[in-house]
Amino acid sequence: MLRNLEQHIEHYFKGSDKLSKDRLVFSIKKDFPSWSENTINMYLSKLKKDGVLNNPSRGIYEIENKEQFYPKISSNLKRIYNKVNREFPYISFCVWDTIWFNDFMIHQPFKNYVVLEVEKDACESVFSFLSQTMKNVFFNPDEEIFERYIHNVDEVVIVKNLISESPLIERDKITIPTLEKLLVDMLIDASLFSAQQNEKEIIIKNVKQRFTLNELKMNRYASRRNREKEIYELINISLAK
Repeated sequence: MLRNLEQHIEHYFKGSDKLSKDRLVFSIKKDFPSWSENTINMYLSKLKKDGVLNNPSRGIYEIENKEQFYPKISSNLKRIYNKVNREFPYISFCVWDTIWFNDFMIHQPFKNYVVLEVEKDACESVFSFLSQTMKNVFFNPDEEIFERYIHNVDEVVIVKNLISESPLIERDKITIPTLEKLLVDMLIDASLFSAQQNEKEIIIKNVKQRFTLNELKMNRYASRRNREKEIYELINISLAK
């Protein structure tokens, strides 16, 4: 039955990029009158999980026809991730590289950083562990540290606190932040993302053209950082330009 629904989906969206849930459910019931609303909800959830549909905001659906965020994970990033994972197998953490933003920018930064975000209770332990065998590892650096030290060295690794309930995904058996999390962080963490600050609007526009962003996920994470209203305004201002 799910296969039958999937074959009808494109027809429902003909002439519309997005549909309200009420409108979509109404269309489905016309073709499948014996289905209960619970059954329809179950199938919609399955189609979201399978990547057929996207639910970018509350009560809104769209066909998933954009790229999946799949950044290039370098051998160095994998090596650092696996090193930490072997030593601390039970902690929550993710890794990423600021170079991932380069695809969305006009002017390419001269420097890129590897970033490990680690649950608060283990953050200092991970920093100490990496510092034993690696150079230029920094722990929760502030603006002054960036200006005095980080901007002047190469191959920097930054260890910082992972916000609880951060949206994460797994790629190539490596846990990384979702694109929604990276964009929210870019708008908040001006020191870490200093190279991206002059191109925030360009980055957001380019991301929106290539990828489907889950606005609910962005809002929830922004709320975790106590910046929901500010992030909502920044994103909407950026997209309006």
